Amino acid sequence: MIKRVANPFYALLLLAGIAGGCSKSGSNNPDPVDPIVPPPVTPVKTDVEFWLTKGDRTSLFAKQNTAILFKQETNNNATIEVDSTQTYQTVDGFGFALTGGSAMLINQLNATDKTALIRELFGTDGGGIGISYLRVTLGASDLSIAPFTYDEITTGVSDMELKQFSIDMEKKDLIPVLKMILAVNPNIKILASPWTAPTWMKDNQGYYGGSLKKEYYSVYAQYFVKYINAMKAEGITIDAITPQNEPLNAYNNPSMFMSSADQKIFVRDNLGPAFESAGISTKILVYDHNLDHPEYATDILKDAAAAKYIDGSAFHLYGGNINAMSAVHDAAPSKNVYFTEQATFGNGSFDGDLKWHTSNLIIGAMRNWSRNVIEWNLASDPQFDPHTVGGCDACQGAITVGNSVARNVSYYIIAHASKFVRPGSVRIGSTSINDLQSVAYKTPSGKKVLVVLNNTGSTLTFNIKYNNKIAASTLAGGAVGTYIW
Repeated sequence: MIKRVANPFYALLLLAGIAGGCSKSGSNNPDPVDPIVPPPVTPVKTDVEFWLTKGDRTSLFAKQNTAILFKQETNNNATIEVDSTQTYQTVDGFGFALTGGSAMLINQLNATDKTALIRELFGTDGGGIGISYLRVTLGASDLSIAPFTYDEITTGVSDMELKQFSIDMEKKDLIPVLKMILAVNPNIKILASPWTAPTWMKDNQGYYGGSLKKEYYSVYAQYFVKYINAMKAEGITIDAITPQNEPLNAYNNPSMFMSSADQKIFVRDNLGPAFESAGISTKILVYDHNLDHPEYATDILKDAAAAKYIDGSAFHLYGGNINAMSAVHDAAPSKNVYFTEQATFGNGSFDGDLKWHTSNLIIGAMRNWSRNVIEWNLASDPQFDPHTVGGCDACQGAITVGNSVARNVSYYIIAHASKFVRPGSVRIGSTSINDLQSVAYKTPSGKKVLVVLNNTGSTLTFNIKYNNKIAASTLAGGAVGTYIW
């Protein structure tokens, strides 16, 4: 059974009422205690809907009953001006990596709890947070129980025609969970990334490290074609792929090194033409690694013959600066940029992660032209399992699946955008203030959404200015607010 932690205030009231009940003289039966029902809350009149998460967890993505009214007046508050005449990139969505381990944990829930959880994560009604973008792993990642690919054969043997190719191992957990998700959100976008090529294609014949041998480039391109078509046969559309997760990190299990020069050749001469020949419209995103080496992407995009097959480039932020995304965008403005991975860890703090990830990803990546934000990963168990030997042993899921389901910091980080900034929204102008970071959008339905982070330790009162009117709001230090009007 999925258990939510009840509001401790009401729990204390209930305990106080029971403790205060007296017994009849000579009786073992206490007098009946009337249940304490909290008084109904009368919604206040407001122009702006306001959802709040605080670093001390006293408010966790909770809708506030607060009057925020637009008025034609002036005051001395700092002001964030939202300008819907300034338009930037279109939004594809916000979400998580649905690793093999995440799918396994979710799929182990009983049918009732699993259905409720999927609706909460991917629906927008009621308590749904509306996840709209997923990253899946093309084969195993380090958050699988063990490494695997879709075409492993006897060491020293090649399968040039990919006769042994099969995604059957995904039919136990990943594919059933994806089908449940698609039933709730049939338009969700899915990015697929491999951690390694089949081992027989690599120069070290192993899952860990090594590089793709050039004589297998064309075969590996067909491996992607087979994967996309196999998933399509299951009713699952892969919107985009990256040729290699973290191509400069050969120290994971599984992993594979791929230089920028090699990836350019692979995309230009093999993967792009293979997609074109097979009539596949799945987007190709290059790089998929840290922002400390943005030149990896820009070097590939300088090659016109390669660039014609490329939709854009993908980034992580375990190294580098989020502003480098704008440099990549400016170098190739016709190509898109995407943010595809950042983990929270078991030894992190809720308040620190809330501020850092909101500042750098929900606000920072989007202000630097990203079309999406994906956190790593959707689910882990209380011991941060499953993972491969040598894989990440402290990566914390958005949810922890154990005897109950707990919601962790990245759940709330993503929720502040995903529920309201629906795919097709357009980023619009919003002024940036030193201590109040923000990003704003206009949704397909015409609503305006503003995400604000108070990046200080003190409570701040500020104005939201729109169409020459202002509305005042207050945010506690370290808090995140989403405002919708």
